[in-house]
Amino acid sequence: MYIGHFGLALAAKRAAPEVSLGTLFTATQLVDLIWPVFLIAGIEQVSIEPGITVVTPLNFTYYPFSHSLLAFTVWATLLAGAFMLIRRDQRGALVLWLLVVSHWALDFITHIPDLPLYPGSDTHLGLGLWNSLAGTLVLEGLIFIMGVAIYLKITRAKDRIGSIGLWALVLFLAVTYIMNIFGTPPPDDPVVIGAVTLSMLLLLAWGWWVDRHRTAGLV
Repeated sequence: MYIGHFGLALAAKRAAPEVSLGTLFTATQLVDLIWPVFLIAGIEQVSIEPGITVVTPLNFTYYPFSHSLLAFTVWATLLAGAFMLIRRDQRGALVLWLLVVSHWALDFITHIPDLPLYPGSDTHLGLGLWNSLAGTLVLEGLIFIMGVAIYLKITRAKDRIGSIGLWALVLFLAVTYIMNIFGTPPPDDPVVIGAVTLSMLLLLAWGWWVDRHRTAGLV
């Protein structure tokens, strides 16, 4: 799952109009920003195995500290708690908590059974939608399109940056999604995979920048 996570973050602007889109992006992608750090540090493991699923060649062999259900709840609570301490916004904190956990729910739908319940768990979950290219494209596409539509409905551009910058972001996400699915597999090197994944930080900054040039809460 990639653009589906971003789609939920865009839609969440309706529930928390005072929270920056960059912060909403951070919540929905938090564990995928922690995971590459653990990869680079050698704490978690991944390998390239073409054919393991139809959609992605990534074999998530060991990632209980970033992607177990328990880990998701811990990271969600830490982020929401930090936000609450800084902003004193209970509604915003709840939305952020739900977004972090929503990442696990979407991963549960798409991943093959590789999501542990907790570090050391022998039980691994996943419904395996990634074994259906059409199903994956339809689900992610619908979530992303609905998210963009909701964000457009409840925000208005203040200037050209708020308009052009948003559509450029939407196009970039769509293009990189297609490239990730239909492009060549990345090198079988956890450090390279981790470094490339961390480039997603630019998307968080992009979301924050665009959101500053839009006015929210128009419904």
